[in-house]
Amino acid sequence: MNAATFHACLRLMRLHRPIGALLLLWPTLWALWLAADGAPDFSLLAIFIAGVWVMRAAGCVINDYADRGIDAHVRRTRDRPLARGEVTPRQALLLFVLLLAPALALALQLNREAQLLALPALAVAALYPFAKRVTHLPQLALGVAFSWGIPMAYAAQLAAVPAEAWWLFAANFAWVVAYDTQYAMADREDDLRIGVKSSAIFFGGYDNRAVALLHLLCLALLAAIGARRGLDAPFYAALIFALGCAAYQQFLCRNRDREKCLRAFLNNNWFGAAVFCGLALALW
Repeated sequence: MNAATFHACLRLMRLHRPIGALLLLWPTLWALWLAADGAPDFSLLAIFIAGVWVMRAAGCVINDYADRGIDAHVRRTRDRPLARGEVTPRQALLLFVLLLAPALALALQLNREAQLLALPALAVAALYPFAKRVTHLPQLALGVAFSWGIPMAYAAQLAAVPAEAWWLFAANFAWVVAYDTQYAMADREDDLRIGVKSSAIFFGGYDNRAVALLHLLCLALLAAIGARRGLDAPFYAALIFALGCAAYQQFLCRNRDREKCLRAFLNNNWFGAAVFCGLALALW
């Protein structure tokens, strides 16, 4: 492999764009902090942080492999390495397999309960990129993929998955569908032209209202978890801040401008970070 191909592979893994890893990381940290009452095991924390980055990289590679015939026709993605021919499909598949090795090594450090949950996580991550061919709601598959770290974190910390984990899963699922709909709104014109399905197309003119309802559902479920756990003021202050982020995103997306929809999507990093900070302070 020459230097140009090596750098193209780094770009294929999106190491230069960490937003996806951060959006996967925040709910995993929510789960670890709640499961451990604010004091997660350091080794588990290291394993899950590393796992997030490895699995996100693998997910980007298999996504671009699946979309190699589409990305060249979409303004936002036409400069990706596979679309430009900087990496061959065979090299991309090899890279995906190579990334699964450290992912497996990390999973083997977890208890049996968490290991069993790792298997469907891998399946969903591999199948998600192909969902847009068969359904207008591929964001539902992404919601599952980006929420599966939650029951895994509870299982790793408690050797069980309590009901709270599934409520948190539902909250994060709603959030993922919300922000990935905003992401899809930026590509809607291109997707309609080439026949790719998305929730932005499915919701049509109701897209912003759907996103608002999903954000509110996420926050309501998080508030219910906080009330059940007796969390105090810092957590609810964080939820108010997150609500402000959601309102700001609605403002950005009001005219469905491509660049502003992408800015709204990126703003969700602050939403997730705020919830984590509120949880950490409330459980301290």
